[in-house]
Amino acid sequence: MSKTICPGQDTRFWKPEDIFEVSCSSCGATVEFFKDEGQRRCTVCGARIKNPKLAMGCAQWCEHAKECLGFDPKEIKMESEEETSLADKLVEAVKNELAGNQKRLTHSLEVLEEAQSLMRDFDVSPKVVIADALLHEVDANTAESKYTGRIRENTARETTEVAERIMKKVDLDPDTIEKVCRIIGCFHDEEDNASTEAKILWDADTFVNLSGEYDEIDPEKLDKYINKAFKTALARKKARSVFIEKAVG
Repeated sequence: MSKTICPGQDTRFWKPEDIFEVSCSSCGATVEFFKDEGQRRCTVCGARIKNPKLAMGCAQWCEHAKECLGFDPKEIKMESEEETSLADKLVEAVKNELAGNQKRLTHSLEVLEEAQSLMRDFDVSPKVVIADALLHEVDANTAESKYTGRIRENTARETTEVAERIMKKVDLDPDTIEKVCRIIGCFHDEEDNASTEAKILWDADTFVNLSGEYDEIDPEKLDKYINKAFKTALARKKARSVFIEKAVG
C-alpha cells in the first residue's frame, strides 16, 4: 500500500509563495527560503537569518509528522548556543582566510547548511561536522595555484594545516581538531566505512555541487548518479526529492 503524503509538506502541492526570498539584514543579499526551513545562512556574508514565515501547521500536532517530514517538529533540536557560537567564529575565520574568493566562501557556507540539516538525524559530534563543512576547502585555492603536480595530496595537506591553525585559534579541543583534520586530509579518498561525520561532509558537499548541475542531467541517469554518489540514505532521499522532482517538473 502506498504511503499517504501530507499535502502541506509534499512540494507537489506547494504554492509559488511557499518558496520565497528574504533580504539579508547584514549585507542585503537575497536568501531563498522554503516555507518549512527554520533558518539559513546568507551565502554572501555568513549571517544567520530566521525564516519570517515559518509555520509547521498541522505537523505540530499530527501523529504522523515524523513519517511525513522525516523528523518530528516537537522533538527537533535547534542549534545550541555552543554550536551557534562555534559556527559564527569559524565563519568569520573562513571569511578572513578566503578574502577575495567569494565562490569558495559561498560553497563552504552552503555545505554548512546541508551538513547541519543532515546531522540532526545522526549520533555525531556537531563540532566536528560544523568544522568539517566550513574548513574542508579553506586553503584549496592557494594550493591549486602553487602546485602543478599531485594537486589532491598537496591541497589536502595545506588545507589541513590551515584548518588546524584556525581551530586552535578558536580554542577547539584537541580531540575535535584531530578528527576534523583526519577527515579533511582524506576527504576525497574516504571509503564506505568512513566515520558518519565524514559521510555527512561528503553528502553535503555532493548535494551543493549537484545543485548547479542537476538540470543538465537526464532524470534516469540522475537517479543512478544519486544512488551511487551519496553515502547516506537520508541524503539520497533528499536529493531525489529535490533534484529529480525539479528535473521532471
